[in-house]
Amino acid sequence: MNFRRLRAVARKEALHIVRDPLSLIAALVIPLVLLLLFGYALTLDVDRIPAYVYDLDKTPQSRQLISRFQGSRYFQILGFATDYTAIGKGIDDGRILMAVVVPRDFGRSLLRGGRADVQLLLDGTDSNTASLALGYAQGVMAAYSSNIQAEARNRETGGRLRMPVEPEVRVWYNSSLKSKNYIVPGLIAVILMIIASMLTSLTIAREWETGTMEQLLATPVRPAELVLGKLSAFFVLGMIDMAMSLVVGVLVFGVPMEGNLLLLFFASSIFLFGALCWGIMLSSVLRSQLLAYQVGLTTSFLPAFLMSGFIYSIDNMPKAVQLITFIVPARYFVTILKGIFLKGAGLGVLWFELLLLMVYALLVFVLAARKLRRKVA
Repeated sequence: MNFRRLRAVARKEALHIVRDPLSLIAALVIPLVLLLLFGYALTLDVDRIPAYVYDLDKTPQSRQLISRFQGSRYFQILGFATDYTAIGKGIDDGRILMAVVVPRDFGRSLLRGGRADVQLLLDGTDSNTASLALGYAQGVMAAYSSNIQAEARNRETGGRLRMPVEPEVRVWYNSSLKSKNYIVPGLIAVILMIIASMLTSLTIAREWETGTMEQLLATPVRPAELVLGKLSAFFVLGMIDMAMSLVVGVLVFGVPMEGNLLLLFFASSIFLFGALCWGIMLSSVLRSQLLAYQVGLTTSFLPAFLMSGFIYSIDNMPKAVQLITFIVPARYFVTILKGIFLKGAGLGVLWFELLLLMVYALLVFVLAARKLRRKVA
């Protein structure tokens, strides 16, 4: 390894970047735009669910139940329907997602100590939101039911009965249960993977298309020196993007940063190095900028977005897909990011994921150098 030759290749690549200000601006602005766009657009929080109420009973008991829905932050009662036709029209038009139908004899059944049913009508076109709305509604009715039972027992005993079991809930690591707190750290992995593969997937292919690759091969520069020299300038850009993403995540989105910054940047550098080497390997194999860009984007964005656990839980995926996720490096980096950001986890907890990232980065670097060596031969 000759550091003089490596520095010369790195200087050449840095000059390419500086002389192309549009690409430089894109490399710095696109990650910021993606983070802001995805950070604001992607959310799993469901609040203020639009709903109608169809009260056929009109008793104090039914009004008490309706007031529970009105007082919940998860529901927004837009109006009171007079028939099922209005409910169907509201769901068809997209004005409401749910309707609460209180049947006749609801209050009478409760006063008799019997069972009283409540009908929930939901728009199932968005199954995830409908499932969350159903869970929230069941929680509201469960609380109301417990309150009715407690009042009945108090009347029977003449005193105040306490619940035999009272849960004291404490949520660790994301006490506010905001989805942005775990979406934004995962976004950093997706953005780094996209930018790294997108930038470096063009570098070797551009040399082949412009005819300068033959000149490079005629020099004493070795394949490993060529790979390290070409990715060094992009590595600096990637780390700047990482720092910008960190600042935006903490200051703009308010994501808590509980862990060690040095560990975060160390893990990011390993992941970024592997992603850059992957882009260079694709570029050296395909030799076409357009094809290398398309393949690089497909092999970086889709696995990082869909199979890293960034949004979708890996445990809920089919077994075959779960096996594929083990070869997706973004899976381990997302685990590291969430562990450092939210849990404050250190090397003693995240050492295995870091080790796998190191193995991945070394493997891809060796493959990229071997591909270039074959081109030399």
